[in-house]
Amino acid sequence: MSPTQSYRIGAVSQTTGIPVSTLRIWEKRYQAFSPIKSPGNHRIFNESDISKALLLKQLSQQGHAISSIAGMNVDQLRRISNQSIHPKALLQKNNRDENTVTFVAVVGQSMANRIESKQFKRLIQDNPLKVSHVFQKIEDTLSIDIPSQPSVLLVKVNSLQPQIQNTLQELKKKHVFEQTIVVYNFATEAMVQALKWAGIVVRREPIADTELADLLQSVLFVDSTRAQEFGTGGSIITARKFSETTLSRVASISTNVLCECPRHVAELISQLASFEEYSQECLNKSPEDAHLHSYLQSISGSARCLFENALEKIATHEGIDLSERSA
Repeated sequence: MSPTQSYRIGAVSQTTGIPVSTLRIWEKRYQAFSPIKSPGNHRIFNESDISKALLLKQLSQQGHAISSIAGMNVDQLRRISNQSIHPKALLQKNNRDENTVTFVAVVGQSMANRIESKQFKRLIQDNPLKVSHVFQKIEDTLSIDIPSQPSVLLVKVNSLQPQIQNTLQELKKKHVFEQTIVVYNFATEAMVQALKWAGIVVRREPIADTELADLLQSVLFVDSTRAQEFGTGGSIITARKFSETTLSRVASISTNVLCECPRHVAELISQLASFEEYSQECLNKSPEDAHLHSYLQSISGSARCLFENALEKIATHEGIDLSERSA
């Protein structure tokens, strides 16, 4: 992980939309922050200070007195913030309206601050987004219980390592997210492909705010009206069950049945998986195109899952081994 960034008060003001004069009052009168001083006597704030400023701004706009909340830490403020809009989050996911908030759990303080900044919120006004949990490291997601509230997991890491994939797999057993998005700086192609196979959206930095906003909106906010327009309910897509090597082996097996179901089904799964990945790669188009490709990815992924289940039934009937074989 990269070292914690530091910010002068002007940068905090620009990120949060809070005037410098207000930040100074919150610091001096209410002891909301304890910035360190640089050799030049400038106030130096950190990522946690930005998170707190964003939450204080939000809660004060909702009617909370600064004097009563300034002394709270970020976790306490976030809990109050989540509770204040929780009723909207209880709406059925297949009955969302334009004002329904989608909750997101974020790994990486800087990423959480980024999507809560005033600049980013302007890009997603039509699809409100709320950070409900922030974790410093991805391993923290396993040690802390996450309520069923957040439907999205957004992960920011410097380097994609095998333990990250393992942690995500463990997390899936504890909590079902509608979507998981990983933004990284460095990774091998094999690791990127492995995450994509697991149904995770993967993007490499640098990713512009507009691109990230389009990605979030296309993947997370295909509302019920648009889902009905395209004829889908937006079900959760499971990870691929079979590798291309296994599918090719099954397709080449001679069977005693009169039809060639194993070969046809294996080939269909391979084609659907390829189109599913292609649609995922197209999600960085314009917002309208992104919604379309999100729909296409959902449809192809759902069809792949159905045919994978069918292949398992065929394999059981025909005595075909679907386990992975080492080279």
